Amino acid sequence: MSNDVTISLQEAEALSNKVLTHHGFSQAHAGAITRSVMAAQCDECHSHGLYRLIGCVQTALNGGVDTQAEPTITDQAASVVKVNANKGCSLLSFEMGKPYLIEKAKRSGVAALAINNSFHFSALWPEVEALSAEGLVALAVTPSHAFVAPAGGTSPLLGTNPIAFSWPRPGSTPYTFDFATSVVARGEIELHRRAGKSIPEGWAMDSEGNSTTDPVAALAGAMLPFGSYKGSALSTMVELLSGPLIGDLLGHETQAANAEKNGKPFHGELIVAMSPEVFLGKDADTHLRHAEVLFEGILAQGARLPSQRRFAARERSRINGITFPNALYEELKVLASN
Repeated sequence: MSNDVTISLQEAEALSNKVLTHHGFSQAHAGAITRSVMAAQCDECHSHGLYRLIGCVQTALNGGVDTQAEPTITDQAASVVKVNANKGCSLLSFEMGKPYLIEKAKRSGVAALAINNSFHFSALWPEVEALSAEGLVALAVTPSHAFVAPAGGTSPLLGTNPIAFSWPRPGSTPYTFDFATSVVARGEIELHRRAGKSIPEGWAMDSEGNSTTDPVAALAGAMLPFGSYKGSALSTMVELLSGPLIGDLLGHETQAANAEKNGKPFHGELIVAMSPEVFLGKDADTHLRHAEVLFEGILAQGARLPSQRRFAARERSRINGITFPNALYEELKVLASN
């Protein structure tokens, strides 16, 4: 008997909306969250897909997100727009700030969207891909709570601190990457814990600073940055760009929501958009085609481009629906009604 279930995209979307609205999220927030987790689930990014609804609900129950918050938009400067999430989820703030960001980037060449005071849990690639779909080059960074020890350290100080980038490609899917500056996303360790599986060596340390393959010990200890000092430096850059630069907190100054309801899970995100058309004028198409030489060279060596597997999964999901653990499906059905 299979431990997985396959459902249609429409059923999954309806289930997500029902879970969220049942637990107090406004329709606007539920819609934005659903669009994000469905994008991840369709691309078989299970760590940021429907599984994340459990965390959203728990955060709401623990008072760690304002489920009815209405973001406040500030037209800060010619190339800067700021959105205060007002302790709501970051996704609605991004969707509301995106039109301003696109307009400013296409007018000025480079523009930035700063999201402040937000609860953030989601993958970044749907955001940068939404911008590359508009013909823009996009970069996004955000901190997380302190889960990662700096290279050479033994206790959590840095976040998993992802970086995402998307480059529009003529007549093709964009060149996109989205990765944590930790060895692996924290959600991957959580999925190993849920499945009762060990994690590989080199992902994390226990609370005593010793290497561990136990996901429970890893979650209580510290994750490791990828590439040692290089990953640690990139993680620090993310903290600075999406913290002090935009007037928000560093990752270690935030804490996850908890049952005592004294957590502080709110922090910032920075998204930068660049317009090839403004940089290059009438030569933009020529240089975008020139970029294809690099991608073709990578593929010619038998290597793959980042996100190729995601795009293939997206097509499978479009045709066949989404497949995910039956235990998670049953858990979500309970959340939708209890």
